[in-house]
Amino acid sequence: MKLVPLNDRVVLKQLVAEETTKSGIVLPGQAKEKPQQAEVVAVGPGGMVDGKEVKMEVKVGDKVIYSKYSGTEVKLDEEEYIIVRQNDILAIVE
Repeated sequence: MKLVPLNDRVVLKQLVAEETTKSGIVLPGQAKEKPQQAEVVAVGPGGMVDGKEVKMEVKVGDKVIYSKYSGTEVKLDEEEYIIVRQNDILAIVE
C-alpha cells in the first residue's frame, strides 16, 4: 500500500531518536522525546486550500523539522508515518 497525500498535506517518516547523549549518557525509554526531525516520504499537489493558492515548498527526500504537536500518526505495513500540513513544517535541514 502507498500513502498519497491530498491538497497541502505531507507524509513524513520520523527519524530515529538517539539513545545516548553526546556526552555518552544512555537515555531510558521514558526520557527519550520524540524527535521533531523527519524525512519527507510523499507530498500532496498543493492547489487551492481555504481559498488561497498553496505552492508546495518541500519535496520527497527532504529532511525537515516539524511542529511538535502537529499531524496525524498513521501505521501502514509496520511503518509509522505522520501526515502534516505543509505550514506545520518549520524548516528544511540542508
